[in-house]
Formats: sequence, C-alpha cells, structure tokens
Amino acid sequence: MGRAHEVRAKAMAATAAARSALFMRASKEIYLAAKSGEPDPEMNLALRSAIDKWKGQHVTKDVIDRAIQKAKGGTAEVYESGRYEAFGPGGSYLIVDTLTDNSNRAFIAVRTAITKKGGHMGNVIFNFTETGVFSFSGNNRDEVEETLILSDVDVREVTEEDGKIEVLVEPAAFAQARKVLGDMGINEFDMAEITFLANDPITLDDPEDKRKFEELLDMLDEVEDVQNVYHNVNL
Repeated sequence: MGRAHEVRAKAMAATAAARSALFMRASKEIYLAAKSGEPDPEMNLALRSAIDKWKGQHVTKDVIDRAIQKAKGGTAEVYESGRYEAFGPGGSYLIVDTLTDNSNRAFIAVRTAITKKGGHMGNVIFNFTETGVFSFSGNNRDEVEETLILSDVDVREVTEEDGKIEVLVEPAAFAQARKVLGDMGINEFDMAEITFLANDPITLDDPEDKRKFEELLDMLDEVEDVQNVYHNVNL
C-alpha cells in the first residue's frame, strides 16, 4: 500500500479462490469482533469498524450477517494471529498478517508464496507507520477536521480530493474518530481501518519485478489464513 492518499479500493476478487479467501477473512474478523462484546454493531464499536472495513472491500451483507449470527451461539472458535515481514521483488517490503486455526499452515503458505516470487523473510516493519485511516465521500474537509480536533481526536492529516475526504489519525484515536464521524452523520466509508502506511513508497519500474510482485499479491490473496497484506509499492 502506498501513502494514505492512495486509498486501497479493492474490486471483487478476480478468481473464485481469492473471493472465497476474502469472504473467509471477513467472516473471521467480524465473528471475533462480535464475540468480543455485544453482537450488535450499534453497541459494539469494534464490530461496527470491522463491518465498515469489509463492506469497503465488497463483502456481501449475507457473509456479514452469517458471521454475526455464528457469534451469537455455538462453541467459540479459536483463531491465532500472526505477523510476518518480508522483502519482495524489486526492493519491495511486505507485512503479512494472518488469522488462523493452524499457525504452521499459515506460515508455510506465506513463506512459500514469498520465496516462489524471489523474496525472503526479513525485518521491514520499521519502514511503515501504523495509522488509522478513514476515506469517505464529502466536500466539507474543513468542517470534518475542525470537528475532530475540537473533539480531542489525535488527527495526523485531513485531505480532500475529487469529492473524497481522507482522515489519518493515531491508531489509539481510531474508535473515538469513528464515533465523532458517526455523530456527524458519516457512516458510509470506502475505507475505515487501522493499517500500515509505507514511509517511502516505491514504484517498480522493471516490468519483471512488477509482474512478480503483482503475482505475489495474488498468491497471498488466495490464502484464507492471510488477513491483511501491507506493502510499500505504488500500484
């Protein structure tokens, strides 16, 4: 992912496997958020944030509703989170988060994809900054920024371009910012999540490096254990 101004706007997955993995990722995260408190997005801010995030990635209402219903009854499922860092093609950096019931399977799948495309595991997280990001339609940038600041939200930046407003906040201020925006009547987001933004995004000029990198993202996108992928490449 590039700078905050390059908001990820995922289209529907190109393959059945990628779409299945996308729905599985959404289901697990929404299930865990619903299980952590009230299974009602009006009462559970974590659940509301999870729903906002996955709706922005075109996850269907049916998938969301099933995950919430699953959290309301039955035996609790146990998922373990993992984070892997890697160097990819052409000087790219990647952070891959997993959420799985089998950590060995998740690690092997991530490592296999990365090494297959010429990369290797390594420490790269210092090249990123964790940031809360909101992107939504609007043309009232000044009002949004003023309201957030007056509400004591720790804002990093608010920008407006082509009818879209983007708000960057400190990760610890994410929930408070979400509430303030909701109180302003802003409840539909293209993106609403805590993510890692690259400090120095790069462009892959070599066609072979670009091809390998895009194929690597596609491979990771089809791994159901992979929850999020962050990178420093401008696509």
